[in-house]
Amino acid sequence: MPAPLLQIETTPALPTSADAVVIGGGIVGVFAAYHLARRGLKVALVEKGRIGAEQSSRNWGWCRQQNRDARELPMATKSLSLWEDFAGETGEDTGFRRCGLLYLSDDESELAGWARWGDFARTVGVTTHMLDGAQASEKGAATGRRWKGGVVSPTDGTADPARAAPVVARAVMKLGGTVHQMCAARGLELEAGRVSGVVTEAGTIRTPIVVLSGGAWASSFCRQLGIRFPQASIRSSILSVAPGAEGLPAALHTAAVSATRRGDGGYTLAISGRARVDPTPQQIRFARHFVPMFARRWRSLAPGGFEGWKSGHETLQRWRLDEPTPMEFNRILDPRPDQTQIRLTLERARALLPALQKLPVSAAWAGYIDSTPDGVPAIGEISSLPGLVLAAGFSGHGFGIGPGAGHLVADLVTDEPPIVDPKPYHPDRLNGSAWGKVADF
Repeated sequence: MPAPLLQIETTPALPTSADAVVIGGGIVGVFAAYHLARRGLKVALVEKGRIGAEQSSRNWGWCRQQNRDARELPMATKSLSLWEDFAGETGEDTGFRRCGLLYLSDDESELAGWARWGDFARTVGVTTHMLDGAQASEKGAATGRRWKGGVVSPTDGTADPARAAPVVARAVMKLGGTVHQMCAARGLELEAGRVSGVVTEAGTIRTPIVVLSGGAWASSFCRQLGIRFPQASIRSSILSVAPGAEGLPAALHTAAVSATRRGDGGYTLAISGRARVDPTPQQIRFARHFVPMFARRWRSLAPGGFEGWKSGHETLQRWRLDEPTPMEFNRILDPRPDQTQIRLTLERARALLPALQKLPVSAAWAGYIDSTPDGVPAIGEISSLPGLVLAAGFSGHGFGIGPGAGHLVADLVTDEPPIVDPKPYHPDRLNGSAWGKVADF
């Protein structure tokens, strides 16, 4: 059974022109469209499949500051407020709640790392509390065991991956924007060296601004335009169990397994960082750029199969604009979950949290998490192609910081003061080496 997803009706007729076109209906794309529409721009969002159907509905739903890399922390902090603001502005419910995040550990080095991060975080106004053994054991009472320590971030929270992107897309339409599902963008039209339109399978939209928020497909799309964007994906597998567990934390992380309460009262279960590496043509092309990333995370990664090669999202193929593209042959990336990992995750979760032992599995799924070589998103206008703003490579962090990323995109497009310093995110940084610059968390 795939990841749950709220289905929405979208705009049937494609406009002939727009002030800005957003390619990709994941959480970053819908929030970019939302913030652009709020500023009075005529916005069209095109999505090759369903809104939120790929990684935006397949993640844990965490919206956190805790343990963020210093480059992402300002955006994470702003995003928490924007999640709350969205509900007040629209009346739509993304499921966002500041429920707090609880981390527990028996590893002294891990606890020391969290403490160092907490010392830094407090200098920038982030609330985080280290827990001693007694406090951690009390807050982790649902595990029925003692812990050496932990950390709690009371102002962090979660949103509902099953509904967040769809309800933001619905808000875009209420503001006068148009949203188009099952409508792949095949490429761009250019005039005098800058963007002048988007060619879709349903027709061309004339526009001077394009936001490319294509997730795992972004690099192959960039390749059609002669733009080099190093990007690679890993396949992560998670599951959910039915409602019925009482007394569990809303969001709990341990080295063995993590658990998150879902909107329906069930729990999402996952092993942090554990994933398969499915080789693809693009992964081979950019392999040397990802050596630092894989060197840091190799203990959590295992070789995969050729499903990624067949799926087409990291192809080196060039396609024509008047013929179906790989996005139309595979509208929704829905890779098979790693059953070995699913069994291990469930076994660990039931051992850690006795309240889960009798609950049945309600769903299991996988998703491709796209990453940049340094683990930090690429957000900014492409220097070689004016009018094209890239917002991709969120490295598993996109859901939580989606509101801030969308706001920053709108700031860049409308030349407003940016919500955060845009320099750490600019795609130009990826033209150099990423050695020694991989994100800490």
